[in-house]
Parts: sequence; structure tokens; C-alpha cells
Amino acid sequence: MTFTDELYEAARDVWDAQAAHPFVRGIADGTLEPAVFERWVRQDYLYLAEFSRVFAWAAARSDRLASMGWYAAALHLTLNTEMELHREYAARFGISVSDLEQETMWPTTRAYTDFLVRTAADGDLADLVAALLPCAWGYVHIAQEMVAGELPADQRYADWIEQYSSEEFRLAAEWLRSEMDRLAEGASAAKRDRLTHLFVLSSRYEWQFWEMCWNGEAWLP
Repeated sequence: MTFTDELYEAARDVWDAQAAHPFVRGIADGTLEPAVFERWVRQDYLYLAEFSRVFAWAAARSDRLASMGWYAAALHLTLNTEMELHREYAARFGISVSDLEQETMWPTTRAYTDFLVRTAADGDLADLVAALLPCAWGYVHIAQEMVAGELPADQRYADWIEQYSSEEFRLAAEWLRSEMDRLAEGASAAKRDRLTHLFVLSSRYEWQFWEMCWNGEAWLP
């Protein structure tokens, strides 16, 4: 088993819970209420802005030019391609770019992104990759399972599945897995335990993000 295989096994219950979440199943079969999906569009847009910072940090932390170039490409994919797709999604709901950028982060979005940025700031490159991998790999994992079946009639959800199951996103996830495996080579047992802890914690935040979008959240006045 590779180290990322071990990470997946450590978080398998959480990943299975994500795949079974009613928000995720609603995308797969096209039954998700548009108002609920709109919550995801708004909050994930804010999430991606912070996620992009983590890739920028990874480029600066890289120990080799090949990795630096890839993280820069991933930053472009997230900041320009993926966020532009979110802006297109928002337009389908009558949400302007200004509306997106003025949206308030809900508690889970804030906690998750703060965790990612703090890990990038306080840890090393391996810590950073372990924390960001559940998002980059997890969406592809979910979408690839969905695309194996019949796509939903609602084009908004079909587009979501096709985006995250695309070759571009699949290759990005595969590269990140190989990078995580490389960075974990020769690591002590204590270090591997830390990386596993970060991966599982980030996976839990991924599940919590679906839950937030499904139920809605708000700060106290």
C-alpha cells in the first residue's frame, strides 16, 4: 500500500459518510433543491479563495522546481478555472460576482479555511499537502462514482459532475497523491501519524461542509 492508500483507509468511514450524504446524493440523482445548492455555490466560492492561498504557500515552500510549477498550475486551476465556473453557476441563480464576494463566511467555512491556512503557516510542506488533499482528491473521488451512472437531468448538477470527474481535475488529484507519497517517504512514525491526523481532520471538515450546506448555518447576532 502507498501512504495515500493508508490515509484513505484511515478516513474511509468519513469518506463513505460523504458519499452517502443527502446533499451529495441529491447532486447525483438531480433531486437536490436549487436553494440548497445555492448555499454551496456561495460558501464554496469563499472557500476556494482561501484554498488558493494554500496552493500559493505550497509553491513557495516547494523543495524542487517540478513541484513549484505544479502548485502554480494548481493555483491557476483553482483561482481562475474553478472559481470562474462558480461565477457561472452563480449567474444561473441570479447571483452577481459582487454578491459572491460580499457573502459572509458561515462558521464551518471559517473554521475549515482557518485550519487549512494555519496548517500551511505552522507546518511543513507535507503537513500542508495532507490537509488540502481531502478536498482536491475527495471531489474527484465522489464525481467519478457519480459519472459511472446516469447523469441527472438537471444540467446544473450534470455540469458539476462532469467538471469534477474531468481529466484535468483527475490528473491534479493523482499528482497530489503522488506528491504526498513522495513527501512521506522516510518519515518517522510520529510524522506519519501527524499527517494521518491532518488528513482525517480535513476529511471531517469536508463532511461538515456538506452538512452545513444541507442544513444552513448562521452566526449569532
